[in-house]
Amino acid sequence: MKNIIFSIITLVTVATVTISCNQSSNKNSDQQANDSTTIAATPELQSPTHNDTVATVTSTDTSSPEAEKSDVKQAQKFTIAPIIKDYLALKNALVADNYKAAANAGKQLFTTLKNVDMNAIPANKHKEYMEIAENAKENAEHISDNADKIDHQREHLASLSKDVSDLITLFGTTQKLYQDYCPMYNDGKGAVWISEAKTIKNPYYGSQMLTCGSVKKDL
Repeated sequence: MKNIIFSIITLVTVATVTISCNQSSNKNSDQQANDSTTIAATPELQSPTHNDTVATVTSTDTSSPEAEKSDVKQAQKFTIAPIIKDYLALKNALVADNYKAAANAGKQLFTTLKNVDMNAIPANKHKEYMEIAENAKENAEHISDNADKIDHQREHLASLSKDVSDLITLFGTTQKLYQDYCPMYNDGKGAVWISEAKTIKNPYYGSQMLTCGSVKKDL
């Protein structure tokens, strides 16, 4: 009888231990599975954040330098050299008392001013250029339309010379130029003109007083 009771107790003990071991094993397996899932999910959450950051930085780095390069190219492209060339031809025609040549030069200057590519002018100088150019075109047109009135041509040369001087101040020039001054013109009020030579040759009086005036400044 004792042997039977002992055998039953032994079986119950073994069963209890087996069940406990199985439960512990299942808990460990579940915990490992959960840990694996958490680790696997972590990179997926981080990845978009990393990519978004890279995209933002790339966009910021490339936009600003391109805009700066565009402004530099724009500034380097525009020049007033063709305007100065036509003005000097007109001025020299009046120095020689040649009103017909002055009229032709005025027409050419008007065309040059009209055909200026406004897209080539730096944006921060558009307004000032337009104000000067409109006045210069009006003066050039008057000179062109009055081939038989040299005194009228010379009146507009005085205003045109100021326009050209303002353009040189605004944009600069690579050509060596001089701003000359005649104190007697316009009833003693005086007037300036732009010359490519230091020698005085007065376009307001021509052969009457060719050397009247002085160099006011180098440009």
